[in-house]
Amino acid sequence: MRRAEETEFAIAPATAGTPLLRWLYGEIRDAILSGRLSPGTRLPASREFARQHHVSRGVVLNAFAQLAAEGYLVGKVGKGTFVAEALPVSSRSAPMRKKEASAGILSRCGELLAQSPFPLRELPFPPRPFRPNQPDVAAFPLRIWNRIAARRAGLLQRAQLLSCDPAGYPPLRRAIADHLRRSMGVSCRSEHVVILSSAQQGFDLCARLLLDPGDEVWIEDPGYMGARRIFAAAGADIVGVPVDSEGLDVANAVRAAPHARLVYVTPAHHTPLGMPMALHRRLELLRWARAAKAIVIEDDYDGEFRYGSLPLAPLKSLDDDDRVIYAGTFSKLLFPSLRLAYLIVPDRLVEAFTTALSLCSRHASLLPQLLLHEFIADGHLARHIREMRSLYAERAAMMEHLARSRLSGLLAMPQIATGLDAAALLQFRVDDRRIAAALAQGGIETRPISDYRQSVAGPSGLVMGFAAFDSAAMEEGVIQIAKILEGVASKIQCDDGGPPGPEISAEVGGNL
Repeated sequence: MRRAEETEFAIAPATAGTPLLRWLYGEIRDAILSGRLSPGTRLPASREFARQHHVSRGVVLNAFAQLAAEGYLVGKVGKGTFVAEALPVSSRSAPMRKKEASAGILSRCGELLAQSPFPLRELPFPPRPFRPNQPDVAAFPLRIWNRIAARRAGLLQRAQLLSCDPAGYPPLRRAIADHLRRSMGVSCRSEHVVILSSAQQGFDLCARLLLDPGDEVWIEDPGYMGARRIFAAAGADIVGVPVDSEGLDVANAVRAAPHARLVYVTPAHHTPLGMPMALHRRLELLRWARAAKAIVIEDDYDGEFRYGSLPLAPLKSLDDDDRVIYAGTFSKLLFPSLRLAYLIVPDRLVEAFTTALSLCSRHASLLPQLLLHEFIADGHLARHIREMRSLYAERAAMMEHLARSRLSGLLAMPQIATGLDAAALLQFRVDDRRIAAALAQGGIETRPISDYRQSVAGPSGLVMGFAAFDSAAMEEGVIQIAKILEGVASKIQCDDGGPPGPEISAEVGGNL
């Protein structure tokens, strides 16, 4: 750790005609009041301070003495000079509000972007049951990753210190294309792969390149709010399309907005309800997209984790007219802080996407791409996916068992076939946001299905992650859920003077 005398304290230069003592006193005082020098901070020694700012030590000592007399600084014998822990109340500047009013400052797009559905602070580790979209980072082969990182750091070349291809590190792009051809049946070449820092960046790029204000966009309802808000911020007219047990209702969407420019779907594992999109719906969507000259964004965020059978062939594998942009992410395959994702872009859009990336963000950080390339090339990605698919399948079965045995009459959970989380439907009439808040107070993390809805009404429920939790953690969490839900159900019964209401079927069907 650097010592105080080794740290330079930046201050504005003295203006002509201002006495040095008054200038130095004012600069230190302003730094304290503005928070640049926080309470308890140690200042450099007077000699070092004088050397840094080209003044005599006497000027520094006099400034320190004046500030100490007014209560801003305190001297500790043998330790140095520190900013006072408790400043005089009258001397403190007014505290900044956590969120300044944005009316009249932000654009309409800015107002929407300032309403992120994602956490703004680092989430605690280990995660609490049942945090959604959470891979088991404890099962990630960190020793292998660290070994690759150490080796790559030793092999880093000077040429790699410069900028890289805006579309991403070419060997990584080839490795991703090879992986998708082998494991997912997606016919693509490395030139079609664009590396990004997140899937969200990909959706934002799609919105900028493909949409004009007022263009219509189909989005599943309920559906992924992160994509919905990105497209809305671009000025698009969001058309919420109902889903049923076969996924997005294409016929309904065509009636509502036959001339949409863009479609966003999660066909392998619907967000948040979990069912796959039926084959006839997939083909119907592609036929419409070809006739309407529209683009389809396929978000395959965790489709490689399918239990009991091979992953479903992506929509992109059926795309004969090059209408589908396929989005994948390593945040759920490997670990969230990796921040690497990719798009498989139609041939006619590759140049536009690459050029736009070079303008908007230049390129994703190179070092993580180097590590990920070796991780894939050495066979570790395929092995990790196989191991996690087996582990998550066991946890999915345990989650279903616990829901049936401990939450009967409170939550109904359909069979879990894919992914890291599952939608559980509440078995009594209550606002799921209220339930999620009550569970959070009890130490349980969930997400209400209502957060995913745009306009289509439907049953209340909770999205619950299971992949990151062993059986003991899941059982403890389910016991806590049962306790809280029984309390809420009893209160509803007392308030209404009767039973909580008829149960809702656990089958994901009808107009959800």
